[in-house]
Amino acid sequence: MRVGVLTGGGDCPGLNAVIRAIVRRGAKEFGYEFIGFRDGWRGPLEGDTVPLDVQAVRGILPRDQALARMASLALKAPAVTT
Repeated sequence: MRVGVLTGGGDCPGLNAVIRAIVRRGAKEFGYEFIGFRDGWRGPLEGDTVPLDVQAVRGILPRDQALARMASLALKAPAVTT
């Protein structure tokens, strides 16, 4: 199974620990493959991804920003006319 990881990009203590945990457990116990989407919603919209494997998440816990430059992209809702 291939799993995509997308974050909202806001300040979120512990997010790197969550990314690391899902990748390590999913890969080791279930054989899942993970990809991270770069720059929030821009990643899936433009196909900008980074492979996430156990090696990629090694050492991410002390980093200040979430792995793979995961940040939000403001999406505007279409205008509603009445």
